[in-house]
Amino acid sequence: MLSLAQARALQLSAQGLLQAPRRRPRRDDVVAAVARMRLLQIDTIHVVARSPYLVLHSRLGDYPAAWLDEALAQGRLAECWAHEACFVSAADVAWHRGGHDHRAHHWAHRHAARMHREQRADMDALLQSIRASGPVRAADFSRRAGVAKAGWWEWKPEKRWLEAWFALGELMVARRDNFQRVYDLAENVLARLEPPFDPAFAPSAAQQRERFILDSVRALGVTQAAWVADYFRLKPKVGERELAPLVASGELLAVPVEGWHTPGYVHRDHAATLAQALAGRLRAARTVLLSPFDPLVWDRARAQAMFGFEYTIECYTPAPKRRYGYFVLPILHRGRLIGRLDAKAHRDSGVFEVKAVFLEPGVSPQPALVQAVAAAIADTARWHGTPKIRLGRTSPAALARPLRAAWRHVG
Repeated sequence: MLSLAQARALQLSAQGLLQAPRRRPRRDDVVAAVARMRLLQIDTIHVVARSPYLVLHSRLGDYPAAWLDEALAQGRLAECWAHEACFVSAADVAWHRGGHDHRAHHWAHRHAARMHREQRADMDALLQSIRASGPVRAADFSRRAGVAKAGWWEWKPEKRWLEAWFALGELMVARRDNFQRVYDLAENVLARLEPPFDPAFAPSAAQQRERFILDSVRALGVTQAAWVADYFRLKPKVGERELAPLVASGELLAVPVEGWHTPGYVHRDHAATLAQALAGRLRAARTVLLSPFDPLVWDRARAQAMFGFEYTIECYTPAPKRRYGYFVLPILHRGRLIGRLDAKAHRDSGVFEVKAVFLEPGVSPQPALVQAVAAAIADTARWHGTPKIRLGRTSPAALARPLRAAWRHVG
């Protein structure tokens, strides 16, 4: 039986968060990290760093953020709707474009299909324009006078149509300019993928679902059946009955986990790592800040069960109702989620404002923990180009003094 700590270590190992990298990052590591996670969620909030860059920093350390943009422009990564809008490895694109029953249930696809039914002439005209004139950005279209802001995030009509065609698969993202999507015909983007896209590959919806189930379990290291569907937003939910044939065939391994009333599932690719975990030889030694949209924490039920960490992204919560702050980063320390940090990067002045740091109940600010947390914050601040750290409040209050002392030392 896996202890809960061993299960955490196995999950962290699968996600690339168990230990610090043993060498400086290389360009190929960006694509490898996305392939390991199977997907990298995109979010535009940049009060600290935009989420995909921060997720990679948690795993790779001090890497140039431009490497992610380069990998997309080179066709080694692509964008699609999966968990939400995500980067995926070019090698996986065919799975996301086959078996369209999977994509059709997603809210973005449903919204796009409805928009096309209601605004077909305008959307078709936009697509023909791109076919004739080439790639476009939403910024290439000015907002029309007298047109009220409405719809998706108050987007102008052309932006909504571009996003709808992207959700429907007719457009893809060729590259990003200052994080703005540059849309092109899917056939043009697919032709530039590396490894090459095989248009003849057309998995059935059943094959696609099985692939995403296996990929989810592989990415999670160890998981309950109830957590599998969320990773790729599969519908219907995945249950133990559906996983039983995959266990029987040896694709998945079933293992009991301390405190779980249902089996844990491990992909066969992690059999050796599972053996290490069971023998107590997987040691979590990493302290990093996590994005709110990191795969480790985006499933709130899983984060609660695995780490005892109750977490809500409060940027979508009205300010008076927030408990911790607008963009709060979970703090991972040696296999546990021990706190959270509310921060804002002031890029013009080079200041990384730590508005608040909260340790979880029962977590004591021991010197080794404080030093590790201080180093993780300083590393993130330097990587982001805001090396001057300004500390606000801490909980407990006694945490503030040793944090400041640690920053003076590392500075």
